[in-house]
Amino acid sequence: MGKKLNAKDVEIFLLENIDFFVTRESLVSELSFKHDSGGASSLLEMQVRRLRDEQSRLMEMLTSFVSTGQDNEDLFLKSKTLTLSLIQAKDMDSIVYTVESFFQEIIGADACSLILASDKEVKELESTTGLEMNKNSIHMGPFSQEKMSLLFQDNEMLSGVISIFKVKDKFGLLKIGSRDQTKYLGDGDTAFIEYIRDVIASVIELKDV
Repeated sequence: MGKKLNAKDVEIFLLENIDFFVTRESLVSELSFKHDSGGASSLLEMQVRRLRDEQSRLMEMLTSFVSTGQDNEDLFLKSKTLTLSLIQAKDMDSIVYTVESFFQEIIGADACSLILASDKEVKELESTTGLEMNKNSIHMGPFSQEKMSLLFQDNEMLSGVISIFKVKDKFGLLKIGSRDQTKYLGDGDTAFIEYIRDVIASVIELKDV
């Protein structure tokens, strides 16, 4: 009588002959494996389940990529519209109106203001709020109620974005506020705000307003 095989021998054999089941497909459906629910399933069922799980994961990733792409495209088209409108603006009042309308009506901000301030005014604001008002600085977050009141003159604003830029002998301040304390967090992406800020600064410089 030949030597009786044990589980270890079978395991070693299968590892050394990984194509064993390729020509023995009928055996595959007869094999059973334990799975998470405590029952048993065939190898084919287990493989199908894994493929379905992988497909679901890939579909979720694809949906996320498509959603992000659509969001980026939407943001690009909106910023393009703003840029063209700013180019057509005739004076500072028109620029201010265009920017404030864009953020409140198109982006959905609860408050927005664009002002030009002197060096003295900026230093006073820096002193009262404790925020550095250097050129190209961007502050984002749910600031204290005192700071929000100083920045927006509105006690209902709970979070905001403050972007500073330099235009000739003045400082430009773009302030965007929200009644939602979690709307603008300190670790948020500032690329869009930086782009809009730079467009505004360039337009003001070119129009000499």
